[in-house]
Amino acid sequence: MQMGKSAALVLLYAVSFCLMVGAGRAQLKTVLINCGTNSSVDVDGRRWVGDLAANNNLTVSPAPTADTTAALSSNTSLGPIYGSARIFAGGLNYTFQEVQGDYFLRLHFCPFTFDQYNANESVFGVAANGLGLLSQYSVPGDIATENNNGSSYLIKEFFLSIDSNDLVIEFLPSKGSFGFINGLELVASEDNLFADAISKVGGNSVNLNLSGRGMETMYRLNVGGPQIKPSQDPDLWRTWEVDTSYMTNVDAGYQIKNNSNITYASSNDSSIAPLLVYETARTMSNTQVLEKRFNMSWKLTVDPGFDYLVRLHFCELLFGQPNQRNFRIYVNNRTAADNFDIYARAGGKNKAYHQDYLDAVSSRVSTLWIQLGPDTATGASETDALLNGLEIYKLSRNGNLAYVGAFNSAQNTTNKSRARSLLAGIGAGIGSVLILAFAVTIVFLLRRRRRSEIGSKNNALGWRPLFLHGAISNTTTNAKEAAGTKNQNGSVASMRLGRRFTVAEIRAATKNFDEKMVIGVGGFGKVYRGEIEDGTLAAIKRAHPQSQQGLAEFETEIEMLSKLRHRHLVSMIGFCEEQNEMILVYEYMANGTLRSHLFGSDLPPLSWRQRLEVCIGAARGLHYLHTGADRGIIHRDVKTTNILLDKNLVAKMSDFGLSKTGPALEHTHVSTAVKGSFGYLDPEYFRRQQLTQKSDVYSFGVVLFEVVCARAVINPSLPKDQINLAEWALGWQRQRSLETIIDPRLGGQYSPESMKKFGEIAEKCLADEGRSRPTMGEVLWHLEYVLQLHEAWRQRANDAESSSLNVESSEDCQAAGGAEERRNPLFTGPDSAIGRNTEGNGESVARDE
Repeated sequence: MQMGKSAALVLLYAVSFCLMVGAGRAQLKTVLINCGTNSSVDVDGRRWVGDLAANNNLTVSPAPTADTTAALSSNTSLGPIYGSARIFAGGLNYTFQEVQGDYFLRLHFCPFTFDQYNANESVFGVAANGLGLLSQYSVPGDIATENNNGSSYLIKEFFLSIDSNDLVIEFLPSKGSFGFINGLELVASEDNLFADAISKVGGNSVNLNLSGRGMETMYRLNVGGPQIKPSQDPDLWRTWEVDTSYMTNVDAGYQIKNNSNITYASSNDSSIAPLLVYETARTMSNTQVLEKRFNMSWKLTVDPGFDYLVRLHFCELLFGQPNQRNFRIYVNNRTAADNFDIYARAGGKNKAYHQDYLDAVSSRVSTLWIQLGPDTATGASETDALLNGLEIYKLSRNGNLAYVGAFNSAQNTTNKSRARSLLAGIGAGIGSVLILAFAVTIVFLLRRRRRSEIGSKNNALGWRPLFLHGAISNTTTNAKEAAGTKNQNGSVASMRLGRRFTVAEIRAATKNFDEKMVIGVGGFGKVYRGEIEDGTLAAIKRAHPQSQQGLAEFETEIEMLSKLRHRHLVSMIGFCEEQNEMILVYEYMANGTLRSHLFGSDLPPLSWRQRLEVCIGAARGLHYLHTGADRGIIHRDVKTTNILLDKNLVAKMSDFGLSKTGPALEHTHVSTAVKGSFGYLDPEYFRRQQLTQKSDVYSFGVVLFEVVCARAVINPSLPKDQINLAEWALGWQRQRSLETIIDPRLGGQYSPESMKKFGEIAEKCLADEGRSRPTMGEVLWHLEYVLQLHEAWRQRANDAESSSLNVESSEDCQAAGGAEERRNPLFTGPDSAIGRNTEGNGESVARDE
C-alpha cells in the first residue's frame, strides 16, 4: 500500500512538472523585442517589449550605452518597431532564456541615417548558438535584390531547433563598420512542423536531422491567391507572398478559388499553413493542346552550394474522385514525383495536404526551378496540375547558413581548408620547376616579337588589349583610315573610331590628371574635363587598371559606339591605349547630367518646355538605339545621370557599358544576368532575367516621373509609400492627380492638358508586363504631341495677353474719339477673330493626334 502511495506521488510530481514546463512554454509562445529602447509598443494585438525593459526574459551584453540607441522618427510610418534601432560598433549578444524547442527567429531591419551612422555603409554578421546566419551582410543591398514589392524594410527568417536552455544571438560588425537591428521575433512552433524523413529528388528518403542544423526561409508563396499577412496566420505569424512575380509565364496557370469548408488531411497539420492558403490555387490554363508539353514554372533565385527543402501545398478543389487529376512534379528539371494524385494522397476533396522534397543546388547554380506539368502516361481524365502554396527553405551546411563567407566556429571546415592548403603546397612544389621553365620560354618568345607594344599589354595586370577581341582594328593610325567602309547595315564594324591619342596628349589635356579637372567618378574610374590642343573641350574617361568591371564596360562601349552615330547619342572622339592605359575621349557636355538640373544642386530649374525637349531628345536617342541596327541595341541603364545636356541643353544618351545587342528575329528576348540601377530596373526583367527593349521603356517611364516630380527615385528617409518614386507617382497618376506631386518650381507655368498626357505616357511605360508597354517610337510620338499641346497653350496665353493690351489701348482711343478703331473686328468680344483663331489652333493640334 505504501509503495502504491509512493508511485502515485511520483506520478503527481511528474504531471505537475510537465504542466509547469507546458505553462512556461505557452508563456514563451511569442517573444517580441523592440530594439534600441526601453519602451514597449503594440502591433496587431501583439506587444513588442523594449530590449532594455525589465523582466523581458532577455539579456543584452555588453550592457548598451545611451549612444548605441537611435530614435528614427522617419521610419515610424513603416511600423512602431522600425522607429528605433540598436546600433553596435562592437560585438553584441542577445540571450533569450528558457527557450528550448523549435522556433522561428525573425530579424527585422530598416535602413536609416542617424548622426554619423549611415545604414548604407553597415556590414555585419549574425550567429545563433554558434550557427552562422548572416556574414558580411549589407541590409540595403539585400533589400535591392530581395524585395519585389518596393518595401524599404527587410525581415530575415530562420528556423532553429534549440537543444540548450538558452538562445544566444550574436551580432558582429565587420572591421571598420557597424551593425544594427530594429526588432527580434521568436515564435515557438509545433514539434511536427518538419518531419525528419523527407523524399530526396531522384533518390530515396533521407533524414533532415534538424536538431543539428538550422534553416533559412527563402520563399513562402500563396499560389493563385492574394498576399496573406502575418495577422491572418495567427499560429506562426508568417507572411505569404503572391506568386505571380516568380512565374516564368503567368499565363501558364489561371487562378481558381473554393470557399467551401476546407479541413486538414491530418489533425496534426493545423500549423503547417493557414487554411487561406488552401482556398486558392493555380491550375494549368491550356490542357487541351495536342502535344502536352506545357508546364507551370516558378523560377526562384537561391544561394548556390546548399541543400533546399521544397514544401508544396495541395488541396483538390474541383474533383470528387481519385484518378481525375494526375500530374508530374519537377524540381530543377528532375522528376520529383509522377502520377501525383492530390485526392488520393490527401484522402478526399477539400483536404489540405503538403509534400516535402529535398534537393541539392550546385555551387555553380543560383536558381531553383519548380515545375508542374501533365503526366500523359496515366489514364486520368485530366492531366493538368494544381498547386496552392510553395515554401523554400535553405538548410545549413558545415554549421553555416550565410552564403558570403563563413563563421570560424566550424572547426571541420577549417581542418578541411588546412588539408587542402597542404595538398596545394605540395602540388605547387612539384610543379614549380615545370612552371618556371615554361615561363622562361614564354618570356623569351615574347621578347623576340617585333610588336613590343602588344607584348607589353599582354603582360599588364588586368588589361586585355581591345584589338585582340575584335572591338577595334590596329592596322590604321589616323582618323581618315579609321573611317573605313561600312557594312550593309551602315555601321562601321570592327574598326577604330576617331583619333588615337598618346598618353602625353591625354596628360596635357587633363593637366597631368589634375584632381581639379575631375567631373565624375564611377566603377570604371574617373572622368576628367580636358582641352585638346586644337581648343576642343572633351570628357576623358580613364579606367582604373585593376577594374575588371571597367574593362568589360569599355569593350562594350567601344563596340557599341563603333556602330552608332546620332545627334542624341554622346559621340566618342577617340581613345588611348598606351602604357597600360585604357582611355576614351568623348565630346564635352557643358551642362552635365539631367539629374543635376532636377534636384541636388543649385542650378536653376528647367522650365516645362525645356524638360519636354530633354525627354524628347533622350527618347529619340533610345529610339535610334532600338531601331538603328538589324537587331537593335538595348541600353539597359537608362537613368537621369546617363542623360547628358550640351551647352544648348540638347539631351544625349551616354554610358553604353551595359548595353546589349537585341534578340535575333526568332527570339523575343535576350537571356542575361540582371544589371542596371535600382529604382529604374524593369521588374519583369528582374524576375525572369529576360531582357527586351521594353525594359528600356520601363526605365524611361521612371525618368519621366523623375522629370516631373524632381526627386530621387529611391529615398529611404521618406514615409513608406513615398520611398519608391515609380510606385508613389504611379499611384497619384492612376487617381489622375499627378499635379498634386509635381515639382513646385514649375510654378503653374505649364499646360494642364500637356501634363495630363505626359502622366498617361509615363503610366503606360510602367505597365507590369512588357507587352503592355509602348515602343520607344510610340513614346517619342506622344511626347512630341505633349510639346505641341504646351506650345498651343502658350500661344493662346500670349494671344490673350496681347488682346488684353489691345483692348486697353482701344478704350483709350475711344475716349479720344477714335472711330476707326471701334470698327476693328479684333475688338468685337468673345466671338472675335482672336477667339476663333485660338480655337482653331486647338483643333489643329487635335487633328494632329
